Amino acid sequence: MKKFQSKAIISLLILLFLGVYYYITLPAFNIHSVGFWKALLALILFFTIAYSLVQMRRQEKSNIVQLKSMKALKEYKCVKIGIGLFLAALLIFIIGYVLSSPIVNASKYRNLLKIDESDFTEDIKQVSYETIPLLDKDSAALLGNRKMGSMVDMVSQFEVSSDYAQINYKNTPVRVTPLVYASAIKWFTNHKAGIPAYIRIDMATQNTECVKLEKTIKYSKSEYFNRNIYRHLRFHYPTYIFDDQIFFEINDEGTPYWVCPVKKFNIGLFGGQTVGNVVLCNAVTGECTDYPVEKVPNWVDKVYSAELLTQLYNYYGMYAHGFFNSILGQKDCLTATNGYNYIAMDDDVWVYTGVTSVSGDQSNVGFVLMNQRTMETKYYKIEGAIEDSAMSSAEGQVQNLGYKATFPLLLNISGEPTYFMALKDGAGLVKKYAMVNVQKYQWVAIGDTVKECENVYIKLLETNGISSSKDNSLFEQARGKITAIAPIVLSGNTHYYLSLEHSDSLFDVDMADEDLRKIIRYKEGDWIEFTYMADENGWNVVTQIP
Repeated sequence: MKKFQSKAIISLLILLFLGVYYYITLPAFNIHSVGFWKALLALILFFTIAYSLVQMRRQEKSNIVQLKSMKALKEYKCVKIGIGLFLAALLIFIIGYVLSSPIVNASKYRNLLKIDESDFTEDIKQVSYETIPLLDKDSAALLGNRKMGSMVDMVSQFEVSSDYAQINYKNTPVRVTPLVYASAIKWFTNHKAGIPAYIRIDMATQNTECVKLEKTIKYSKSEYFNRNIYRHLRFHYPTYIFDDQIFFEINDEGTPYWVCPVKKFNIGLFGGQTVGNVVLCNAVTGECTDYPVEKVPNWVDKVYSAELLTQLYNYYGMYAHGFFNSILGQKDCLTATNGYNYIAMDDDVWVYTGVTSVSGDQSNVGFVLMNQRTMETKYYKIEGAIEDSAMSSAEGQVQNLGYKATFPLLLNISGEPTYFMALKDGAGLVKKYAMVNVQKYQWVAIGDTVKECENVYIKLLETNGISSSKDNSLFEQARGKITAIAPIVLSGNTHYYLSLEHSDSLFDVDMADEDLRKIIRYKEGDWIEFTYMADENGWNVVTQIP
């Protein structure tokens, strides 16, 4: 009876250990998971060593040498089987890892991403600046923390998560991130009620909202125990290998969701990772819906992380002539540049990155756009400066101010591929904007506002014979009687604002431009003719006065 009780207690302790181990580490029961094999090896080794130690302890207590007895032989065989299982599992893991690697599958890795060559001016139209993200993630974090500091009813209990996923919300680029519990103690006192809000930041207007929810977020990364989003997913899908990055998004109604990509391995046991399925988890109710990747709802923007898409392109660019060529000769080897940004097109989010040779010659041979929802990839063969060179060129224009450039966006300005970036001061605040021509990166335009920056840039292009404002659809002609005119000082610069008869629009004349200073000759009641850049909000920048 004592022997039976002892075995029962040991069995219960083993089961308890396995349960705690699974609850904490959450391995997927899937042979394609590296975590599964690590857990399997660790458990075999643990039980083999534990069994050996128990038997040694028994022999010491009995003080009898049993090595030649049948019992000792049986125990020895059990230990031997344990060691054999460990070595066999380890061998399978190593062989699987090698056979899944690019060393023997370079062509398969290269074919993971299908790339179509496209025309820049056809695909990337001149867009409204209301749809262009003017802020990067760091600037968004500053705005989010500032907004949270003003929420006196929540600031002591919650903090802002560092997620700040960029998505399209009602055709507007925004970053969204949930609140998190400020500490374990704050979780203990607030978890029953849940997380009451998330932060939404308009990346074009910098408008920051703390969106309070009627029904609170109950499933998040900051939860403990069963409501932790990773544990919640594992218990629902024990065989799924979820991507390391899951994304916080909102649907068209503003309901918060977790977008959880499921890894798919296309080469051997562990190689060729893409996405096979996507689980959408309602952050409020915890309801999970599983979709094949090709049937994900259109409101979802982030299925493939920017890092994964960049890695897939690097496979394509590096393995044109096999694995060893990518290390030794490096013939025709291309790689993505050391950064990326996001572009909104057709209500999807596309990752932009430049393409350069591995020789590090500080120039791009082209660039790619990669759709984060569908993995669709377009390549544009445009030679020009690498992004770092363009950023340095822009910083050189304001070196006396010490501003630093953000990683640029790629825009179409008058048919010219153009880097657009914000210039930030030491506190991380955006002070100016810069446009740099991709092919002639010494052509730099700086402005206090986006409109002013574009105005300077287009005039720079005209000076160099690239474009003409008369042929540019951004420019329109105006003629009429001045009904009101007044000077206003903005950021140390004088602007004249005027309105015309029979028009609801306002026109901005920047006196920093010498060609526009002739506006001082005009007064209310005079007739005037000029060229301006149209703005959807009726606020227009004058570019030329005859």
